[in-house]
Amino acid sequence: MKREDIDRIAAFVGDLKCKTQKEVEEARVRLLGKKGEITALFDDFRTVDRAQKAEFGKALNELKQKALARIEELKGTVSDSGESGAPKADLTMPGDPFELGSRHPVSIVRQEIVDIFRKFGYDVAEGPEIEDDYHVFEALNFPPNHPARDMQDTFFVSAGHPNPILLRTHTSSVQVRTMEKMDVPIRVICPGRVFRNEAISARAHCIFHQVEGLYIDEGVTFADLKQAILLFAREMFGPDTQIRMRPSYFPFTEPSAEVDVSCNICHGKGCNICKGTGWLEILGCGMVDPNVLEASGIDSKRYSGFAFGMGLERIAMLKWRVNDLRHYFENDMRFLHEFATAPEV
Repeated sequence: MKREDIDRIAAFVGDLKCKTQKEVEEARVRLLGKKGEITALFDDFRTVDRAQKAEFGKALNELKQKALARIEELKGTVSDSGESGAPKADLTMPGDPFELGSRHPVSIVRQEIVDIFRKFGYDVAEGPEIEDDYHVFEALNFPPNHPARDMQDTFFVSAGHPNPILLRTHTSSVQVRTMEKMDVPIRVICPGRVFRNEAISARAHCIFHQVEGLYIDEGVTFADLKQAILLFAREMFGPDTQIRMRPSYFPFTEPSAEVDVSCNICHGKGCNICKGTGWLEILGCGMVDPNVLEASGIDSKRYSGFAFGMGLERIAMLKWRVNDLRHYFENDMRFLHEFATAPEV
């Protein structure tokens, strides 16, 4: 190795010019590739006398760093087309339109319902989607082997022991956990996703969303429940909305009722949406069974309360006249784009 070799390559690097990225890559290989000139000098370095190793080593390292810096500089200033410093695109051209996404209709309805009940003084409570049998069934007055358990086809994660693990079939389990932790009075709504082992169709799905409500205090009556539902219906569907309550059965409430609202499409005259009845079913409700209160450590002789629950997909179907529940889960952009202009709530 001679000092002249280092100086010659250093001069070549200083004068190096390229017109295309291909030429830059060729220069890199020539200098720093496995058989490159600088690589060869490092191979010859082992033959340098011990007295000159410090001098030659320093010079070689400076040469390599200079070559690397020059290659990187050329990469940044030479375009693929060969015009040094030229932009790769015409910056004067108008840009491509950037399409904003939109909120999912179920999310829009959920937030609207939450905002309505927050105005009524309700807090929001949430709980786990993977639950145990006690919080989903037993604490809600579903004794073991009770026929009412057949009302809800359940996805069991683990079974065969006294307290099986399962995917919650309703957000009532959140109400149980709330009663266990909070002091009375309690006024909460519980939105969330639930699961039931059902055949998927235009009117049913194995995954859906609910919002349930719970109010417990001294002196709570069925009249309070009716007034709360009426106020909610008028906030949700319009000030002229009427409700009717039909007797029903739920293991965790007594008395219980199904609630219908006057059809906001035909205003009670009858149409294909309400099947000519003038009414649309929206939720179930009732007075909390004393057994449910006692199971969570609340004195049923002193306190009473009401509970209600509704399906978000059902509310969204009524609000926007959606005729197939499956649209909410298929990620069809044609369907979702219809809600791009839906008002923020």
